Amino acid sequence: MLGLRVIDFSTLLPGPLASLVLAESGADVLKVERPGMGDESRHMSEALFAMLNRGKRSIALDLNTPKGRDAALSLIRDADVLIEQFRPGVMTRLGLGWEDLRQINPRLIYCSITGYGQTGPLASVAGHDLNYQAEAGLLDSCHGLPHVLVADIMGGAYPAVLNILLALARRDRDGRGCHLDVAMADNVFPAMILDLAERGGAGASQVNRDFFMGASPRYRLYTTRDGRRMAVGAVEGRFWARLCELVDLPEALRDDRRDPKATADALAQRLASRDAAQWDAVFAGHDVCCNQVKTPEEAFASPHFAGRGVFSHSVLAPGRSEAWPALPLPLASSLRDPERIRKAPALGEDQGHGWLGNV
Repeated sequence: MLGLRVIDFSTLLPGPLASLVLAESGADVLKVERPGMGDESRHMSEALFAMLNRGKRSIALDLNTPKGRDAALSLIRDADVLIEQFRPGVMTRLGLGWEDLRQINPRLIYCSITGYGQTGPLASVAGHDLNYQAEAGLLDSCHGLPHVLVADIMGGAYPAVLNILLALARRDRDGRGCHLDVAMADNVFPAMILDLAERGGAGASQVNRDFFMGASPRYRLYTTRDGRRMAVGAVEGRFWARLCELVDLPEALRDDRRDPKATADALAQRLASRDAAQWDAVFAGHDVCCNQVKTPEEAFASPHFAGRGVFSHSVLAPGRSEAWPALPLPLASSLRDPERIRKAPALGEDQGHGWLGNV
């Protein structure tokens, strides 16, 4: 990614996370922020802003003024990638839409991240992660609010990176840029593969969605004596058979197809007879696909993740001396540029530097 220039007009999470992946792999990422205000995440959480914007540069431009627009155009002429997260039509009204910019930079990869896409009845509707999950049907199987931002991250940021990289690879062949329409609600559907498979046509072999939703004793959570939980994912027969042996489940109940509820109740009683740590000791060294549900704090301190270097680097917020753990990203270690990920920029601190000229 060395030499790749990315200009990022996005705020909050999806777009900044996408450009963070590019920055960590060595791209030169420039945040274009509102004067005085900047990215909204600056005011929500210093740690959140620092985690999402380390290794980037920042300038402040008022895009509603001719001066600000002209400055943006001068930057875009030399950019490889543009990321924006406004509602459809906003960049066009500012004179910075795809049709405008392809005239001055035909090699530009222009990535638009929105909730519902550039077209369709919901294109202009406001929303956030919860709304996109609700519209796509993902929340139907949830009880209460989800604790993960599926639409923002898996539906927005990561598909944006994927499509940008594919577009850059195609540009290497034909020299042409393109407009990428990344819709978070659309991209939630791959996470619903079980629901989609269950809708197979007549005669098709279908997947039992309910199996993975707690209907089977082999795939659910069980509470231990000390109030912790064990995650049983013993889908395959060999794992299930070994688990039944180790917990001493009655032989008559090990065939969970006969009476799944009775088997589940019996397994629940067995696992409730000991503390979680005791079961961890029983299962150690055995392939049973059963482990204790960790708290986030326990996971962050896990020797496994520490040994893999998942939390091995840190980030500094503007004006702060204490560091926070950097946000782990799905990048192979050989693709990371560790010198570029330590510090998040102060608002407008890079005005007039580097490839920015006198902007």
